[in-house]
Amino acid sequence: MSHTKLPAPPPLAKGALRLFALGGLGEIGRNMTVFEFAGQLLIVDCGVLFPEESQPGVDLILPDFGPIVGRMDDIVGLVLTHGHEDHIGAVPYLLRNRADIPILGSRLTLALLEAKLREHRISPTTMDVADGQREKLGPFEVEFLAVNHSIPDAMAVAIRTPAGVVLHTGDFKMDQLPLDSRITDLNGFARLGDAGVDLLLIDSTNAEVQGFVPSEREIMPVLDAVFLRAEGRIIVASFASHVHRIQQIIDMAALHDRKIAFVGRSMVRNMGIARDLGYLKIPGGMMVASDDLPDLPDEETVLICTGSQGEPMAVLSRIANRDHPISVGPGDTIVLASSLIPGNENSVFRVINGLARLGAHIVHKGNALVHVSGHAAAGELRYVYNIVKPRNVIPVHGEWRHMRANAEIATSVGIPRERVLLADDGVVVDLVEGVASIVGYVPVGFVYVDGIGVGDVTETSLKDRRVLGEEGFISIFVVVDIVDGAIVAGPEIHVRGFGAEDELIEPLRAQVTKTVEQALSDGLDDTHELQQRIRRAVGKWVNSTHRRRPMIIPVVVEA
Repeated sequence: MSHTKLPAPPPLAKGALRLFALGGLGEIGRNMTVFEFAGQLLIVDCGVLFPEESQPGVDLILPDFGPIVGRMDDIVGLVLTHGHEDHIGAVPYLLRNRADIPILGSRLTLALLEAKLREHRISPTTMDVADGQREKLGPFEVEFLAVNHSIPDAMAVAIRTPAGVVLHTGDFKMDQLPLDSRITDLNGFARLGDAGVDLLLIDSTNAEVQGFVPSEREIMPVLDAVFLRAEGRIIVASFASHVHRIQQIIDMAALHDRKIAFVGRSMVRNMGIARDLGYLKIPGGMMVASDDLPDLPDEETVLICTGSQGEPMAVLSRIANRDHPISVGPGDTIVLASSLIPGNENSVFRVINGLARLGAHIVHKGNALVHVSGHAAAGELRYVYNIVKPRNVIPVHGEWRHMRANAEIATSVGIPRERVLLADDGVVVDLVEGVASIVGYVPVGFVYVDGIGVGDVTETSLKDRRVLGEEGFISIFVVVDIVDGAIVAGPEIHVRGFGAEDELIEPLRAQVTKTVEQALSDGLDDTHELQQRIRRAVGKWVNSTHRRRPMIIPVVVEA
């Protein structure tokens, strides 16, 4: 059954646990899951999704807070699994509804969040938590377990209520040789499994990838080879939160006697936080300011910047577009130390082509092992299923193909198919006496951030923007005398986005004049209906002669 055909959920039964996602299912981003027990709400993660090319002008996409906006006082806590934007980026917007929601997370996660909240002038109520720590939040007891991911201090969360035990893995993998020696707490997972896990929410991102994800350490020989071959400057683009990857670049730069400079506001901010907290180690005298780079030989420098996903305003994109003080050319080496987030492919390849046109040598995941994923592959997922032995499963964090692949892994290890639930955002699941089932749907959608506006942009607005960008624009102004049935002034016509705009104006003017004169001779005396006739006539003519469907704005004024 399509989720949109599901009924509204019934009142929550006494002793039952309810959960639903406000974002993060069927997509990679804006992760946010709400748990309800005995009238109280617990939230896990609150992230953003970044827009695609089909969403012009949009800066961020938020979870839809609609189903809980009237229940802010019922929230007993917000638990953050780690510090990536798709898990913490929407917190400032949630706190606009209630600023004192208790927020629990690891030290680095909260440090990254608090820096973000300062920009929004919000002072949060936070609590640092550590691996193995348990906290009571209303009727929920929350236990934190270490997991390995592409950012330090990531955690899984076990949630205990009288209705049962839920284990939410967050984003994780099972690197046995992580750079920070902090491995996923499989012993903790097994302990929970032995005691009984009623529901497992598990990362799906790499469910289609067979085997195990390579260790971060396998990148080092590849980076060493890149540094040995590089003749000039090396520029590395990475996520501004990927502390492990940045540490690898710093270690390699030290080995090859190169100075490093951070470039980009978020990169400078996040690496400063990581260094202050001891997660990033930089040898003394090795770091320089980006303003000092012109004074150093290119072969002695490494720039670490943002822009690995082709973001138009990020440093690497601006360098590719020659819109940045830093320039590249033959002899320079660019390393994109990240994977492609689905939907960003065109933007990334556009940046790669721009840099290649300038003569730089480009190294990326497609031609060298300069990135390994932070998400568990199929072999790791199968391992977790076998040690946790969950009674029910909901695949999370992934597009539909990833969640379906994860569901198949679950059934392959013996979990009954009816106990593996594939849900969409807004689908409500109740856990009653050890059985999880879909009971209804709460309407949710996309909430767009456009400049300072939140939620002002609608799907209709985006459609208009796409039409303007792809099909062009025609405005028509005409003044008429209804009594005499004549055109007094105009038609004045403006055309944009067609290429040969001047050649269109006279044929369009003739078409509009003919349409208005015919309507007036028919006795039409309603200016709104005149505008509609003009729109239809012009649209039909443009489509038949130019195969275009532009936005047409006719304005008829009565003299």
